[in-house]
Amino acid sequence: MSDKVTKQGKPSKSGRAASSRRGFLKGAVAGAAASTAVAAPAIAQGKVRWKMVTTWPKNFPGVGIAAQRIADRITAMSDGQLEIKLFAAGELVPAFEMFDAVRDGIAQCGHDAPYYWVAKHKSTPFFCTVPGGLTPVEQMGWIQHGGGQELWDELYGRFGLRAWIGGNAGMQFMGWFKNEINSLADLQGLKIRMAGLHAEVFNRMGATAVNLPGGEIMPALQSGVIDAAEWGGPWMDVAFGFYKVVTHCYGPTAHEPGAMNSFTVNLEAYEDLPKHLQEVVRYGALAEVANLLGEFNALNAVSLESMKEKYNVTPGIFPDDVLNAWFEKSAEVNAEAAQEDDLAQRIYDSWSAYRERAIALAPYADYGFMKARERAAIG
Repeated sequence: MSDKVTKQGKPSKSGRAASSRRGFLKGAVAGAAASTAVAAPAIAQGKVRWKMVTTWPKNFPGVGIAAQRIADRITAMSDGQLEIKLFAAGELVPAFEMFDAVRDGIAQCGHDAPYYWVAKHKSTPFFCTVPGGLTPVEQMGWIQHGGGQELWDELYGRFGLRAWIGGNAGMQFMGWFKNEINSLADLQGLKIRMAGLHAEVFNRMGATAVNLPGGEIMPALQSGVIDAAEWGGPWMDVAFGFYKVVTHCYGPTAHEPGAMNSFTVNLEAYEDLPKHLQEVVRYGALAEVANLLGEFNALNAVSLESMKEKYNVTPGIFPDDVLNAWFEKSAEVNAEAAQEDDLAQRIYDSWSAYRERAIALAPYADYGFMKARERAAIG
């Protein structure tokens, strides 16, 4: 954990921007003078202006566009009282400095994938996706109605942050590879772009995971720095042009079954907003969850057709020995994340209990229906 966090788990004076008086922004919205706080937004003519940083390339299909939609939606829903200007990865800070930039008040909010911050705390991936974990709908259920949000608030509160789900990238490809994967032996020694706890799973299966932001994946593939890459589903992967370099891609998405994006805010800047703007921020982010998931499902299907018909790429299914090893190692890695501290254990216990209930429900719900639909189609 950063030295900018006190023993009590709260941001220290050095880890937070010097702040103006609590409640200052409430008066500012009514037309008060501008604040001198670094974490506080710029204020002019009764407006609050926030900077938003992301971990994505600007306007990139899927997550990049979703981040811009959140910024635009909050601005519109607030009738311009809260104006958010988006800075994509590298425009204000590098992609993997987003967490610290929001914590330190360089920006007031950001859009990201929480598993990027596993070095901050081993439990952050549980609020995004973990290997062998939950489907998109199950992940939303745990966070919103299974106790996940409260645990997330407690964890991010240690860093002076608050976050809500702000998108879901749906089911994804397991990865793109230069050579065919016919067995577990074919993974040995491969260098693959992978983030989160699933990077450690690949390491334990004999590959070497390399964590790269989205904008660096294609050059790394082209130069041979990596042998394989995982990023998203057909929509985003076709947009990146992976098919130009590697033509073997595989599913199912055992690594990121319900990849949640988050909208992360500087807690002090958020709490200084009037209550109605706090609600606008929260629901402006939440509105993107169903929107982005639906968009991914629709455009992944279209892009899958393009891959097959236009780019001559036929996706494959990972062999059983690879998938079996994946779920075995995933269970180990997920459980080990609970060992960091008491909060990590409580997050893991809550998530595990929810996952067990979801598995028990699945044969009577989505899983059962999809199996029956497949049988009917075959028959």
